Amino acid sequence: MNKQTGFTLIELVAVMVILALLGAMAVPRFADVQGSAVDAVKDGTKNAVKSAHSIAIAELKDFPNVTELQGYIGGETAVTAVATGIEFDVAGDTYTVLTYQDSTCGTPTGLVAHQVRCVGSVSGP
Repeated sequence: MNKQTGFTLIELVAVMVILALLGAMAVPRFADVQGSAVDAVKDGTKNAVKSAHSIAIAELKDFPNVTELQGYIGGETAVTAVATGIEFDVAGDTYTVLTYQDSTCGTPTGLVAHQVRCVGSVSGP
């Protein structure tokens, strides 16, 4: 007797269909991982600038200017003081944590020498 073993064509097609369905369900879950990571870095940097602002006020006994505020920011993200706030890069894009001269976040800083009385949101692409 000549007994052949192996999978039939229908069994192989069924396995391929099952794998395709699993793949179709997994791709959307991981498609926006980079976007979520960028949002997390933006939010974390904004909170780091706000914390640094509070620490600078406590240590200086006055409001820091944008350049002084930059010096109080620690962490992994490299930041730069610019006239409108604290600038940082994420995934090749440049974002800015906006700083303001008044406590109501109405008048933006225009120079790095301006005192920061309010830290606002993140702007960028």
